[in-house]
Amino acid sequence: MYAVIKTGGKQYRVAKGDVLKVEKLAGEEGKKVVFDEVLALGDTIGTPLVAGAVVKGEILKQARDAKIIVFKKKRRQNYRRKNGHRQYITLVKITDLGLKGETKAAPATSAKPQAEAPAAKAKTETKAKATTKKAKEN
Repeated sequence: MYAVIKTGGKQYRVAKGDVLKVEKLAGEEGKKVVFDEVLALGDTIGTPLVAGAVVKGEILKQARDAKIIVFKKKRRQNYRRKNGHRQYITLVKITDLGLKGETKAAPATSAKPQAEAPAAKAKTETKAKATTKKAKEN
């Protein structure tokens, strides 16, 4: 089984046992981390998130990525700038993925449209009564 998670503004396809290199997360080596922004879990695709889905992991290492050289040049202008950048990263091992113990949020969202339906019914009934009264007066 796999999942698609979102962290650090990027999306990652993960499975149990994978080691990810993500943008820096708060926490020390050995601490547990939970990704609750799950966009897809197996064949289930969220709108935009899968309700009750969670991916758990463990921080392996806090480090810095390889240096990236940023070189700017404008030809024939004697303009050259060289700069480097090293991004802070976190290595995370995925330990578990799946649904939370209880998913009570899904029935609450399905009950909401039913609660609105009687209100809409009452409005249509009052409109119907008003039109019949107008018809009787004319």
